[in-house]
Amino acid sequence: MMRTLIIGLSIGLLAAGVQAQEKPAEWTLRSCLDYALANNIQIKKSRVNELSGLEDTELAKAQLFPSLSASVTQGFVNYPSSDAESNNSYTGNYAVNANWTLFDGGQRSKTIKQQKLQNEVDKLSTEQSEDDIQIAIVQTYLQVMYAMESVKINENTVETSKAERDRAEELYKAGSISSVDLAQLESQYSTDKYQLVVAQTNLDNYKLQLKQLLELDITEDISLNMPDVDESEVVTPLPDKESIYQTSLAVMPQIRSSELSIEVAELEKQKAKAAYWPTLSMNAGIGTGHLSGTNYTFGSQIWNKFNESVGLTINIPIFANREKKTAYNKAQLAITTSQLDLLNAQKDLLQTVEGIYLDATSAQSQYVSAVERLSYIEQSFKLTEEQFFLGMKNTLEMLTEKNNLLSAQQEVLQSKYMAIMSIQLLNIYQKKPVDINI
Repeated sequence: MMRTLIIGLSIGLLAAGVQAQEKPAEWTLRSCLDYALANNIQIKKSRVNELSGLEDTELAKAQLFPSLSASVTQGFVNYPSSDAESNNSYTGNYAVNANWTLFDGGQRSKTIKQQKLQNEVDKLSTEQSEDDIQIAIVQTYLQVMYAMESVKINENTVETSKAERDRAEELYKAGSISSVDLAQLESQYSTDKYQLVVAQTNLDNYKLQLKQLLELDITEDISLNMPDVDESEVVTPLPDKESIYQTSLAVMPQIRSSELSIEVAELEKQKAKAAYWPTLSMNAGIGTGHLSGTNYTFGSQIWNKFNESVGLTINIPIFANREKKTAYNKAQLAITTSQLDLLNAQKDLLQTVEGIYLDATSAQSQYVSAVERLSYIEQSFKLTEEQFFLGMKNTLEMLTEKNNLLSAQQEVLQSKYMAIMSIQLLNIYQKKPVDINI
């Protein structure tokens, strides 16, 4: 009774999770992760599946005990023949029966072990769902941060373009530049405003994706605080690739789940082998009954027909149309399949870790080079812009330097967030905490 109450309360808390979880005014990466882990529907379903598995374990344990049943049968018989002393007869039978399997080759005990292992697999499945949502949140959140900084860069570019256009208008009126130069700067200003709109649209799309991952209502908006990311977080040294992979093998749930699946398959093989053994069961019961139309009273019949029984039954399998042999062979094949699944999971994990590690190291190298390149391009653009307004450079040269500057800024931004994202993903695959300062 207490167990049923606990399970009922657990399901109720799962259903009420969204209402219970308070939404922050400004979303940080940490608050996004916490909220998603508490409210994601797939994670909730995995937790409900865990509870269902626990019930299956209790059922498997209960098979070790006797079963008890009671039956009451009431009957009415009509005799239409005129030769019968009475045309109607009433009968009643009452029984209580018990049955207990004493020996089944260990099939029930192995089923219990299997179910306990399955409970662990269910927990690992929930953990894997949590890892999946964390990975998706980290990727999308950092894409939002990238888009926010990209919007700022484009806003600054538009401001610069406007200032250049305004100054060019003054120079044109003074006769210092031609109408062609002014038209080119007007065109560049329009292009930069368009790129700002594109950047803002990208930001809105990434925020929508994050909102959907958090499963927020359509009427709810999401506001993110733009943190300052220190350069040390971008170029932080990484452990060697082999140690990261070995740590992942030890802690990632999909690997442990595959290992447990082999144990489950081994137990299934043992159960199939045990099916060749005889089964021994004991049954016992008590019963009585009554029949109308006799010279005995109801009470006398109940006592006279009262009976007690006890017996042993042994069931010896001799020929079962190859069912048991097929079950054993298929169980053996299932072990091989589970072993191959483990190898495949290890291979997939290796490919994933190697890919993320390569992304992280490449992005870190690109970031260092991009920052250095940006500093030179900023100086070059500043000098070119000054020379243009002094009449020493033409419009094409200045716009070329300006586009180079924008490209360099985007390269820094892209490598910066690619490095941060990859580092955080490697943390997840090593079960390290995601940086709460981001």
